[in-house]
Amino acid sequence: MAERGQLPPPAKRLCCRPGYGSGCRPGGRAGGAGPGGGALCAGPSSAAAAAALGLLPLGKTQSPESLLDIAARKVAEKWPFQRVEERFERIPEPVQRRIVYWSFPRSEREICMYSSFNTGSEDPAAAPVGAAAAPGGAADAADENRLPFRRGIALLDGGCVDNVLQVGFHLSGTVTEPAMQSEPETVCNVAISFDRCKITSVTCSCGNKDIFYCAHVVALSLYRIRKPDQVKLHLPISETLFQMNRDQLQKFVQYLITVHHTEVLPTAQKLADEILSQNSEINQVHGAPDPTAGASIDDENCWHLDEEQVQEQVKLFLSQGGYHGSGKQLNLLFAKVREMLKMRDSNGARMLTLITEQFMADPRLALWRQQGTTMTDKYRQLWDELDSSNRPHRTVFTRAIEACDLHWQDSHLQHIISSDLYTNYCYHDDSENSLFDSHGWPLWHEHVPTACARVDALRSHGYPREALRLAIAIVNTLRRQQQKQLEVFRAQKKELLHKGVTSITNLEGWVGHPLDPVGTLFSSLMEACRVDDESFHGFSDFMENMGQCKSLEYQHLPAHKVLEEGESYLTLAVEVALIGLGQQRIMPDGLYAQEKVCRNEEQLISKLQEIELDDTLVKIFRKQAVFLLEAGPYSGLGEVIHRESVPMHTFAKYLFTSLLPHDAELAYKTALRAMRLLVLESTAPSGDMSRPHHIASVVPNRYPRWFTLSHIESQQCELASTMLTAAKGDVRRLETVLESIQKNIHSSSHIFKLAQDAFKIATLMDSLPDITLLKVSLELGLQVMRMTLSTLNWRRREMVRWLVTCATEVGVYALDSIMQNWFTLFTPTEATSIVATTVMSNSTIVRLHLDCHQQEKLASSARTLALQCAMKDPQNCALSALTLCEKDHIAFETAYQIVLDAATTGMNYSQLFTIARYMEHRGYPMRAYKLATLAMTHLNLSYNQDTHPAINDVLWACALSHSLGKNELAAIIPLVVKSVKCATVLSDILRRCTLTTPGMVGLHGRRNSGKLMSLDKAPLRQLLDATIGAYINTTHSRLTHISPRHYSEFIEFLSKARETFLMAHDGHIQFTQFIDNLKQIYKGKKKLMMLVRERFG
Repeated sequence: MAERGQLPPPAKRLCCRPGYGSGCRPGGRAGGAGPGGGALCAGPSSAAAAAALGLLPLGKTQSPESLLDIAARKVAEKWPFQRVEERFERIPEPVQRRIVYWSFPRSEREICMYSSFNTGSEDPAAAPVGAAAAPGGAADAADENRLPFRRGIALLDGGCVDNVLQVGFHLSGTVTEPAMQSEPETVCNVAISFDRCKITSVTCSCGNKDIFYCAHVVALSLYRIRKPDQVKLHLPISETLFQMNRDQLQKFVQYLITVHHTEVLPTAQKLADEILSQNSEINQVHGAPDPTAGASIDDENCWHLDEEQVQEQVKLFLSQGGYHGSGKQLNLLFAKVREMLKMRDSNGARMLTLITEQFMADPRLALWRQQGTTMTDKYRQLWDELDSSNRPHRTVFTRAIEACDLHWQDSHLQHIISSDLYTNYCYHDDSENSLFDSHGWPLWHEHVPTACARVDALRSHGYPREALRLAIAIVNTLRRQQQKQLEVFRAQKKELLHKGVTSITNLEGWVGHPLDPVGTLFSSLMEACRVDDESFHGFSDFMENMGQCKSLEYQHLPAHKVLEEGESYLTLAVEVALIGLGQQRIMPDGLYAQEKVCRNEEQLISKLQEIELDDTLVKIFRKQAVFLLEAGPYSGLGEVIHRESVPMHTFAKYLFTSLLPHDAELAYKTALRAMRLLVLESTAPSGDMSRPHHIASVVPNRYPRWFTLSHIESQQCELASTMLTAAKGDVRRLETVLESIQKNIHSSSHIFKLAQDAFKIATLMDSLPDITLLKVSLELGLQVMRMTLSTLNWRRREMVRWLVTCATEVGVYALDSIMQNWFTLFTPTEATSIVATTVMSNSTIVRLHLDCHQQEKLASSARTLALQCAMKDPQNCALSALTLCEKDHIAFETAYQIVLDAATTGMNYSQLFTIARYMEHRGYPMRAYKLATLAMTHLNLSYNQDTHPAINDVLWACALSHSLGKNELAAIIPLVVKSVKCATVLSDILRRCTLTTPGMVGLHGRRNSGKLMSLDKAPLRQLLDATIGAYINTTHSRLTHISPRHYSEFIEFLSKARETFLMAHDGHIQFTQFIDNLKQIYKGKKKLMMLVRERFG
């Protein structure tokens, strides 16, 4: 509502003195009270008022209600006050007062409904869990106390309501809003008009804009309902004016103008001018308006609803598009519509019309139409597209148009909904469409969603008993159909199973259907379990239950006339839920439709989980589980199902946990049957093309477009995990569950999760490890390894490490087994760097308590694995193989030979240098030298690669050769000269070789002479010449593209070159010639050459 501070609109009623023409009210008033009189406390005695409002507990002594109050209450509910005045010539004032008194609403339920989204409705579907938020920021879903209704109660209880006055059909008062930390105390003026027990208009000076009433309106309304004897009641103001003479009227008007002259003086003068003008419009009308006189005959009697605010709020939500909360808020509005309809409030239909008009007026529709985008692609989160018939393109609009043709005139339907005693025990027609079953109880054959929509319509419009009767007839019909289907399948079972026929029997699933047929039946029956319709309207119960529907206990209430002995509404509700959840139905097309199937299934199961199972309900579960297993194509758990049938994993998990304490064999049989996921099988069963064309999958694709497949697979995994947990300690069941997992689960990540779950369950701290469950865990882990061996998986290293841990827990034979079969499980790198390394670690030996013989056997397997991996992938495994084989001479030599064989073809210089350094570290310098020379043959450093990562390796290799002796250095220098063209690297090597004597200890322990090597002889002469040549080539290369900002750097480079030149006996001459050549060739670079001359002459 938009509560604004302006005055209410002029009243429609025109009131005048008797005898002033045809427009006047006939008759006079009896028992006048004098000028300004008539003030009277509104209510009768407190006890009578409390009794009338139904607030006294049963059995408490109270005075009988007077005939006047009984009659006045009924008239106040049904008749507009103008009709009362026209019907009776003389109306005694006491009668007027009682009618005016009883015309104010008496129930707080409607006040609550119009001031919050959550009214404690007994229908969970009408008020979603947590749906306590009003749009426009009027309430917070997380804080019920911020609801306007709750805040209004708090204001009332806090004594914030004052100056309450009822004049005729108008209530006014002030409500003080206490001071807050950031806001001062404010006083709000509230005015309420009412008629026939409905509030017809409200105004509040708080200026709050919202769809529903503010807390101040709530506080004043509840004050009038709860404390009627403290409200001063006056007759309509026109009645008081009738009793005044001319002098009194003039005094009244002048005092009124004096008190409010700033507000009303312009209006008063304008009215006076018009009245004094003979031809004014105001003088053409008999009587004058009275805002306190009640409704006229033509006025519509409905609760106040600010239509403009409804439109604005819906428009706001639509403009927010897909932002968080907008869809939820719209759904709350729809829930409010249902709540109003259930209360038989005409505003429900009006509000639905307003919402729909805003949808249709959305400017984006025209844009989407131009873009060729169907509206349902954008709005299907609020309006489902119903692909539920054999005709394509059937939408919610066509469904709505068809609903207009539905009628309620069928005599059989009328009898069903109107009487609990409608039976026919002599009816013996056993045909498919018989009107009664074998018990003589009525059946209702109609398209199930449509039939359930009738139940929903009855509930929504406030006919709970009629809805319950029809719901029972529908459930009895479904149960009878279920039995018939089982008989048909048993008769044809052998033929159907032989052919492998998988045709679907119901293309339109009931769970996830836009009309929610199963949810409707379930809710209707569950309401009957917890609500006594006769006492439901007691508001005290309503207040206690507000927002606490989940805490209610469901009971087996006395049986209905058309239920078998021992049955109750509760058993019917549970059974129809199980029937719907177990129905085989095709997966619908489209993301939203598929999400809705999953969501509705989980919501229904969540409601079932609130019910505590007793022996009666366990029998229902057993009965339905057996039917689901034996009903063939009619059941989602039948032996052969359609490839694109909706999976039963979530439902089967619930069945399994429910049945397990009572019938473990049936529980496992049901869960194991549900494990399949045929849509992921590589080949579809025969008969798969029986699906009608309009819902067929895209043929070229291997899999249909199941947008919720990841969720479905996770539910399949949850079902398997639940069975593994339950089967702990039972070898036979664990083997069966393992076989089912390996057959039906196709996702490596989910199998890995199951393996981890099984491992955790098997190794709980408070008990000894379950070896069978550990083996299951290991087997699943091995399957994951095989599945992910040839595919990329970011969790692969984690999986490998976990598998080794699991195998360690199982025992030494498991570790030996995975190493013997490593090539089917691991890459060579994984096998050496993770598996073998972990197996040979001290922690593994300690964990397994291995003796020396077992250690050696395990180490032998690890070495064999390492050598095999090195042969297959020497680049990545050779070093690991050498490390693992260190303690076995033969294995180590074999690994070294593998490296030498691969060095010429399969390994790069970086890998060879790494292994060479390892060899030196382990005390094999000659082998390190051999590998270093092989690495040098693969290396190529150009003139400008002076920061190459291999430079350190080259320097190390030269240092190693130098330390071994002159011969080794002489052998490697030609390789260096061939591979390295970078002048700075070569000069660095040259200087290092001239600083120390090569090889203090040569080969075979022979001591060297200790003399420094000469630069004029090989091998250093070759290195010196190569270094000088590299400097010359690098200089010319750099001068080709040099820029002025690099001049100083270039001069420093020439200085280093001069140092190298001077190491030769004729170096000074060579460098001078070199500089002169530069000056001649690059004389165009005058500034640079000037710098060269300044430094080098």
